[in-house]
Amino acid sequence: MSLKGLFVTGTDTEIGKTITSTILTLGLNGSYWKPIQSGLEEETDSEFISKFIDKDRVLPEAYSLNKPLSPHLSAKIDNIKIDFDSIKLPSKIKGPLIVEGAGGIHVPLNDKYFIVDIIKKFDLPTVVTAKSGLGTINHTLLTLEALRKRDISVLGVVMVGTKNFPNKEAIEKYGETSVLMEVEPIDKFTIENFKAIYDNSELAKKLLY
Repeated sequence: MSLKGLFVTGTDTEIGKTITSTILTLGLNGSYWKPIQSGLEEETDSEFISKFIDKDRVLPEAYSLNKPLSPHLSAKIDNIKIDFDSIKLPSKIKGPLIVEGAGGIHVPLNDKYFIVDIIKKFDLPTVVTAKSGLGTINHTLLTLEALRKRDISVLGVVMVGTKNFPNKEAIEKYGETSVLMEVEPIDKFTIENFKAIYDNSELAKKLLY
C-alpha cells in the first residue's frame, strides 16, 4: 500500500496523539509536522518527538502559540489571527508525512474553521487516537461519525492505555472500523520500544499490502 502521509487526530486532548505520531513516524521512516502548537511554556510536541527522530524530519509549525489552550483562544491572547488558507502541507519532506492535530476534531481555529476542516483540506488518510478505558466507545464513535459525514477517509483507530478487549470489539463493530494499533503504557520511551509497537501492530501488516 503506497502512503504519502497520515493525519493523526484524537477523541480529546492529552489522549496520546503525540506518542502515536512518534510511533508512526519511526515505523514508517517518515517526517512529522504539527501545524498548530498551543503551549510553549513546557516541552512542545515537536520538541518531544525530536528526541527520537532526526531534527530535519521534524518540520516547523505554521503557528506556535504561547498558552496551552484551544488554538482560537491562544491565538487571541497572542493577538494573532490564524489564517486557514495559509496552512498548507509542506512540499519538501522525507518519507510519509505524519501530521498531528490539536485536541479533538471540533477544536476551533478561529471564528470559522475547526481542526476537522484542516483534516478535510489536507485529504490524508486519518487515524483516530482514543483511550482504551471507560468512555472511549461514545467519544470514538462520535469522532468517526463526524469524520465520515465530511467524506474524510478513516484508516482506523489507535487505542492508548491498558488493553481493553470489550471496548476494542465495540469500537470495531459499531464504528465499522479496525483498531490498527494498541499502545499500552510504556515503561521507557526509546526508539526501540516505539518501533517494536509499530512492528507488532495491525497497521504495519496492513501497509505491507
